[in-house]
Amino acid sequence: MSAIRPEDFLARYWGHPSFRQGQAEVIDSVTRGTDTLALLPTGGGKSVTYQIPALMGGGLTLVISPLIALMKDQVDQLKSKGIRAEAIHSGMSYTQIDRILDNAVYGGLKLLYVSPERLRSDLAEARIRQMNIDLIAVDEAHCISEWGYDFRPAYLEIATIRQWVPRAPVLALTATAIPQVVADIQDKLSFTDGKVIRTTFRRTNLAFFVEDRPDKEQAMLNWLKNLSGSAIVYVRSRKRSADYALFLTERGIPAKAFHAGLPAAERMGLQEAWQQDEFPVMVATNAFGMGIDKANVRVVIHMDLPDSLEAYYQEAGRAGRDGLPARAVLLAGQHDLNKLMRQFEEQFPPLLEIRQVYRALGSYFQLAYGSGAMTSFDFDLLDFAHRFNFSPTRVLSSLRILEESGWLSLSESVFQPATLWLTSGPQDLYQYQLKNQKIDHLIKTVQRLYQGLYQYPVAIQLTQIMQVSGYSEEQITRLLQFLHQSNVLEYRPMRDKPQLQFELARQDADQLQFDTRLLNFRKDRQRDRIQAIDDFLHATDCRQQAILAYFGEASSEPCRQCDRCLEQAGRQVDRPADEEVQVRLRQLFQTQEEWTMAEIQRQFSPQETVQLKRILQDWSDEGLIRESYGKLILDT
Repeated sequence: MSAIRPEDFLARYWGHPSFRQGQAEVIDSVTRGTDTLALLPTGGGKSVTYQIPALMGGGLTLVISPLIALMKDQVDQLKSKGIRAEAIHSGMSYTQIDRILDNAVYGGLKLLYVSPERLRSDLAEARIRQMNIDLIAVDEAHCISEWGYDFRPAYLEIATIRQWVPRAPVLALTATAIPQVVADIQDKLSFTDGKVIRTTFRRTNLAFFVEDRPDKEQAMLNWLKNLSGSAIVYVRSRKRSADYALFLTERGIPAKAFHAGLPAAERMGLQEAWQQDEFPVMVATNAFGMGIDKANVRVVIHMDLPDSLEAYYQEAGRAGRDGLPARAVLLAGQHDLNKLMRQFEEQFPPLLEIRQVYRALGSYFQLAYGSGAMTSFDFDLLDFAHRFNFSPTRVLSSLRILEESGWLSLSESVFQPATLWLTSGPQDLYQYQLKNQKIDHLIKTVQRLYQGLYQYPVAIQLTQIMQVSGYSEEQITRLLQFLHQSNVLEYRPMRDKPQLQFELARQDADQLQFDTRLLNFRKDRQRDRIQAIDDFLHATDCRQQAILAYFGEASSEPCRQCDRCLEQAGRQVDRPADEEVQVRLRQLFQTQEEWTMAEIQRQFSPQETVQLKRILQDWSDEGLIRESYGKLILDT
């Protein structure tokens, strides 16, 4: 291990003077070679806990994650810092994977990100056995547990890696795990004398509110009026994301819709614009938010019930990352709960229907029986469902069960640029150039535009090649595909669709085997999760205490700021107008520690005086503010 302190790496590469809660303890544990399970909250900086050990060690850190977009984003960020990192995931060719694995063995990579389904190949096993691996980091570790809300059977393969590299410790990371999942993670990953590091799930600056309103649009509007900062509104359908975004924009609150059906480039542009505060409100499906760390999100609103408290708490936790007051608002009631129960029944279609979907997939991709193992395809869910007259919702449910049973995997939509790799030698390529003038002109064009074409796949832009060569996009694509089929080069077109991968060769659908015990177990657990949502919805005491109890964390102190706590204290629920005053008040005390009451009042308008005095009185009652020699001091 390096003699340089972890704090020095943190300052040098990330520009932070100190670690967040729990980070230093996790880093110390894994650098001592201890198997470690870290339960860090959403936005708690999980990635640093394996990235810094990677820099401290002399070998490689293997990171296993199911989130392709997050992997690509982290690899890009690491490369921008001068840290050598690569990622392997579904949708990549054999030659691309082979090159990256070679670099991991011989090329001095510090971090290699791998999606779990890519661990199943003989190639991966052979190369991983050759790697000098210091640490195995398992992100989203709850995916390994059948008790978890996002179980992925490919994660069960991770324990096998320990047999290939027995000396490397494992770091398992998750933001949400009930006690059964905590125990299951350690068991499935074969922890020996493992250590569990927890930071509290409690968010002292985040207030939870539940409103059962027939006019949800107006309720949403009320919470977003006088918004200072940003907001996320979560919905369950793509259409409603667009409808609500238009509804808000027409009423003076700029909003945009975000969902998985948008082209990847458009999603990236929307996310970046929102991050840069070009508009305040993102109305999104759950396709939005993973990896988002925006500081000034003041409110997260759920217009529908989520499938689990784990998912809800993770999404709600995107509010208030700056430590200032923030709200998590759930607009739901018994009607929504009844709807969730109906959706629950659709999540577990009969085996006959699942077999029909599998059989249709074989026809859709024109796969012969016995072929297709470890092969990825672009997958358009709506086109598939329409062509075979299926319900899209039930197709997704069938795919999830097929995935949990190990037959296939479905990854999220991720933008992958077109790539070109000159796999044959210059002499072989020259023979094609001599025979065909158009090929000669195209090859000379790409060689002028791009470096390293003989060494590895290089991202290319067809528009750029069109401008220089004078060829149309159709001509360029046709020539590249011809050379690809002739094994002269490898051409991968641009992709931005979800990837469906057959884990095993196509079988006769009637012969597919399913673990009915596991299916029944998963159904029972999902029923338990819906009951937990029901309990939270109808909680009579502190909302945050209810959530903490679900995650196995005892809390004797109510939050004193959720709707239930305020009702019990006989105080009206603060509305968003009050929130703006609270935020500005906290910012005031950040600029100067002590203020007289007169000085504070001069910073606010006369119309805000009543709110200001009430908030200061509340803070005084709660022990958050004190008076000393005529001046007010905020205790943080």
